[in-house]
Amino acid sequence: MSASQWNRASDTTAIARTGQRPAISGHWALLAITRGIHAGGVRRCAGVVIVVGLLVGAAGCAGHVSGSGTPPPTATRTTSASGSPSAPSSPVLETPAGTGSSTPRPSTPGPSTPRPSTSAPPSPGLASWLRGRDWTHIPTERRVVALTFDAGGNAAGVASILGTLARDHVRATFFVTASWARAYPAQAHAICAAGRVGNHSVSHPHFTQLSAAQIRAEVLDAATVLRRTCGANPAPLFRFPYGDRDSRTIGAVNSLGYVPVSWTVDTLGWEGTNAGISGASVIARVVAHAQPGEIVLMHVGGNPDDGSTLDADALPAMIDALRSRSFSFVSLDALLTAA
Repeated sequence: MSASQWNRASDTTAIARTGQRPAISGHWALLAITRGIHAGGVRRCAGVVIVVGLLVGAAGCAGHVSGSGTPPPTATRTTSASGSPSAPSSPVLETPAGTGSSTPRPSTPGPSTPRPSTSAPPSPGLASWLRGRDWTHIPTERRVVALTFDAGGNAAGVASILGTLARDHVRATFFVTASWARAYPAQAHAICAAGRVGNHSVSHPHFTQLSAAQIRAEVLDAATVLRRTCGANPAPLFRFPYGDRDSRTIGAVNSLGYVPVSWTVDTLGWEGTNAGISGASVIARVVAHAQPGEIVLMHVGGNPDDGSTLDADALPAMIDALRSRSFSFVSLDALLTAA
């Protein structure tokens, strides 16, 4: 019998037995075998063909006996997020919508998405008595004075001021803006090493003209810059630029964990000699307002028009004048522990 005749006969036999054409026809089995075996083994090839035909027929018969003739469902193979195939997953039964819970589908965990980080504001855990006001003096009966310097203009008087404080062993408080710290990083670092640093905003705006979001940005961004520039944490001391504040802005600053601190007396040294200010008038103003808990406002920079540095120049004589009246000096940390 020729190969084609044998193929047709085997197909006919399979159909007669199962009522279906086998999934793998004898024709294709014969073709695969005859291509795979070299010529010269006709009897051996024919024997193999017979065996394959029997196996194919048996498979078709088994499918018919099972009652369906349809091959059983096979597990699917999924691809993981990395691109490599994962293990086959088991079939999952779903509960129709509206009938309650459904069997959760197994899934291959993919890489987690990083959450954006946000900088937390300083702790708002201020003592209640510190809230709700802009402090103009330290509430104490001790004869102490707090010398404070604002840094927001130039740095013309920094070296002289730091030299005087170190020589006379006086600790002071410096309110520094972020823009000033960026412009004068070396001087900002020296100030942080020498005294207590407070927050003076980023850009020295009028706070009563700012929204709540803008106030938050000015305060918290300034704190970030100061920490990065010189490692100093300005919290919880804050000074409003220009002393411009109201109940709303004081409450906003308090909510960020800061205590606003103003001053008892402004030396007016920043106005310069062109405005009729002198070293003697700077000292006279401070002495005239001397009292327990006095807070003195000065500036580290010089007047931009005449270049005078009256606060820096008057500082040595000012310290001597206050000491001669039995005053000593503290940083504004004394305010935080005054109760």
